Amino acid sequence: MLTDPIVALATPPGRSALALIRLSGRGAFDVAARVLRPFRPEPARTVHRVQVVHPTSGAPVDDGLAVCFPGPRSYTGDDLVELSTHGGLVVPAAAVGALVTAGARPAAPGEFTRRALLNGKIDLLQAEATADLIDAGSPAQARRALQQLERGLSARLAELRAELLELEALIAYDIDFPDEDEGAVAPERVTRAWRAVRDRIAGLLETAPQGERLREGALLVIAGRANAGKSSLFNALLGVERAIVTEVPGTTRDAIEAYAVLEGFPFRLVDTAGLRHSDDRVEKLGIEVSRRYLAAADLVLFCRDAGCEMRDAESEQFLASCRAPVVDVVTKVDLQRPSDSPTVPQSVAVSVVTGEGLAELRRRLAEVAFGRLLALGDVEPVITRARHRAALERALAEVEAFQSARQGGVDAAATATHLRTAVGALDDLIGVVTPDDVLDRVFASFCIGK
Repeated sequence: MLTDPIVALATPPGRSALALIRLSGRGAFDVAARVLRPFRPEPARTVHRVQVVHPTSGAPVDDGLAVCFPGPRSYTGDDLVELSTHGGLVVPAAAVGALVTAGARPAAPGEFTRRALLNGKIDLLQAEATADLIDAGSPAQARRALQQLERGLSARLAELRAELLELEALIAYDIDFPDEDEGAVAPERVTRAWRAVRDRIAGLLETAPQGERLREGALLVIAGRANAGKSSLFNALLGVERAIVTEVPGTTRDAIEAYAVLEGFPFRLVDTAGLRHSDDRVEKLGIEVSRRYLAAADLVLFCRDAGCEMRDAESEQFLASCRAPVVDVVTKVDLQRPSDSPTVPQSVAVSVVTGEGLAELRRRLAEVAFGRLLALGDVEPVITRARHRAALERALAEVEAFQSARQGGVDAAATATHLRTAVGALDDLIGVVTPDDVLDRVFASFCIGK
């Protein structure tokens, strides 16, 4: 049912000053009229004070405020009523129950936004951005989601789609009108158009690794020898005492993971067991866990205390299999300054006691993990989901196949099919035609009232 009236609480349940309830669909105003007294749908988008009553018994439920948004000029594109009641657990639930009794049904997760998509109020990228904005845990995530919600990525993809269609039109002109006075389309013109659209698709794809990392949070693994100050640094970056810190080597036996925001960017910090040879069975298991985290890391923070000259052979061997960038940190500089011996280039000296070097370290981590996004600023669109990346990879593959077919002497009509398929990949990305199973996956993680 795509038009029946649906209702849901749009604010989290619990003790609060206010609660917001949404009601939308064909017949939503009729449902509201059975519960709200007096119910005045006109003038639209005007707040009215109402009494909420049970539709069968007439028993009062609450006093509230109601606003009507007639379709199609509403969030969903259908008639929409937003009802503000007092907060808490009892009153909002009773108000929703009264609207259900009056003829609405409870909304599914994301069903309001799904109807907005199906009614053409937003595209699929904007729907995903809505969820990302709600889930944002850092300023950078919120800015990117808002930019996508304002059609930043959608507009860029629309431009790419138009360029592909123009390229396809050039090929069609050459097929249909080969003997026109202006002559055949110059191959150089086709090549220039092809290169331009290919480079723009490839440029968007280059943002995918850090864009997806922005959405999920960069996995930052803190590694180093036992008693190198890893747990202290973990607590300092996190801002709370999460890991146990003692002077006894081998205190950390397991990986500890926590979420942190550094320089406005999201990180998943992981404190790991110290790297050393140990006969302790539990500590050896912890070191194996460290290896698994290092294999999956987006960034490694390698700690050594100020009294250590260089990474030793064991540590070098441990990190040799690590494919992620490594930021070297010299810890405990409040106890001993780093020696004058050659050190690892571009290492950061820090003290969790005095705070020395911590600000520089946060900046370095943000630059290494999200350097491309910092260079792009908040203007250029960024790919933030695996679904986006897969669609653009299909489009790029078809664009490359088009040029290969041209160079191989394939018939022009056959080469043009690659361009049409590339356009289809972009349409899938924007959500021009989207199968229900894809929509189900997109909206499964939405809030009930959104």
